[in-house]
Amino acid sequence: MSSLTISLTAPNGRKYDQPTGLFINNEWVASSKSNKITSINPTDESEIASVHAAEPEDVDKAVAAARAAFNDPSWRDMASSDRGDLMYKLSQLVEANKELLATIETWDNGKPYQVALNEDLAEVAGCLKYYAGYADKIHGQVIDTTPAKLAYTIREPVGVCGQIIPWNYPLAMAAWKLGPALACGNTVVIKAAEQTPLSILVFANLIKEAGFPPGVVNVINGHGRVAGAAMAQHMDIDKVAFTGSTATGKEIMKMASVNMKNITLETGGKSPLIVFDDADLEQAVRWSHVGIMSNMGQICTATSRILVQETIYDKFVEAFKKQVSEVSKVGDPFSDETFQGPQVTKAQYDRVLSYIEAGKQDGATLALGGEAYKNVGDGKGFFVTPTVFTHVKSSMRVFREEVFGPFVVVVSFKDEAEALKQANDTTYGLGSAIFTKDIVKAHRVARKIEAGMVWINSSQDSDFRIPFGGVKQSGIGRELGEAGLAAYSNTKAVHVNLGTWL
Repeated sequence: MSSLTISLTAPNGRKYDQPTGLFINNEWVASSKSNKITSINPTDESEIASVHAAEPEDVDKAVAAARAAFNDPSWRDMASSDRGDLMYKLSQLVEANKELLATIETWDNGKPYQVALNEDLAEVAGCLKYYAGYADKIHGQVIDTTPAKLAYTIREPVGVCGQIIPWNYPLAMAAWKLGPALACGNTVVIKAAEQTPLSILVFANLIKEAGFPPGVVNVINGHGRVAGAAMAQHMDIDKVAFTGSTATGKEIMKMASVNMKNITLETGGKSPLIVFDDADLEQAVRWSHVGIMSNMGQICTATSRILVQETIYDKFVEAFKKQVSEVSKVGDPFSDETFQGPQVTKAQYDRVLSYIEAGKQDGATLALGGEAYKNVGDGKGFFVTPTVFTHVKSSMRVFREEVFGPFVVVVSFKDEAEALKQANDTTYGLGSAIFTKDIVKAHRVARKIEAGMVWINSSQDSDFRIPFGGVKQSGIGRELGEAGLAAYSNTKAVHVNLGTWL
């Protein structure tokens, strides 16, 4: 076995070969300084494996491979239908290996196995298949001006794309970025999150197996402050796409200005969920629970501020607490009964616990949870009980700042005007939700909420066929849907003189 692959056995008994190197030009290579990143199992705090961490010179090698592939006729001039066929084959390989990939995601990330298998991996395969279908449907248009001119546009790939993915959905977020990039004919250097590097390295082998030419997709591990920064500042990267925190997004935006890179940023959120007193209360409670407690609350669009009309506030709070207590079963992520696994890292675990203390200090009422959970295995692991704060004021940190955990505040409002004021009282603008049986009110409020996405009578109801993105400090640009192609293609205008002679 190669020194860049090790044999592992996951907690569910699954045995597999784990790559540990950098995937450059369809080959596994060691990092230039042989520095490593160690992946920690958040369920029991044990070490899983160590993988090579890219240095700036390794980023240079990956970018050079991507540039060579972009200029190579085997990719640049490939028939668009053939490009789609490769993507479809990759989608099929993901489907065929979904149990293995889901196992690694759960081990590395802490998310429940059934969620990783039936939701995340379905999203990965579906997203790649969706964009495979777009590969031969990207086209320009003829623009009629006068008989003396033929004017038309061509949609061309941007070039070499640097993609930095987050730890909360390692493979799903990679698919969101790879799908449109490859459909448009770009080449890619993608950096795994340093907290969850394992699953995408196995996925890299599927890229080669699908038949993509060397250098089209390069996968590296590395620290954000080293490899991520090198990508954002690289003079031969034409575009950078990033999903992660707002603070890091701002730094990437600054670094990308060195050559005015095309950028797509999907950053933080503090999304509101508004429950009017004419809503279906049972549905509002169930969707509110899904909206914040799914994936251990580690979702950028998590509806972490629940705004409830005062006439039903107490009734909602009691029903919501009951729903959380009954459904949010905390435990081993490989158990089918588990709804909530551990937070992804010790740092994230500590962050959530610190906000619990902040809520108490600022005078909010701790209505449920609010402590570390130590009833899994031998008491180790980064588990936090699902936490609910009530009687929260808009000035409090727990109302204003993104916690990124199983942590929600429930606030009352008097009328529609106050609901909108509270909903929009944030620097973020990613997701939002409205619960009401009045469809006219629903559409009226949807237009006035300052967010890139609005769910009416649901929450977290995203779909790879529908644009995803935010406003304000929640990011720039859109991913998914047809809109996602715009971020990975340039429009070239061609003017043909047919009779204006000088």
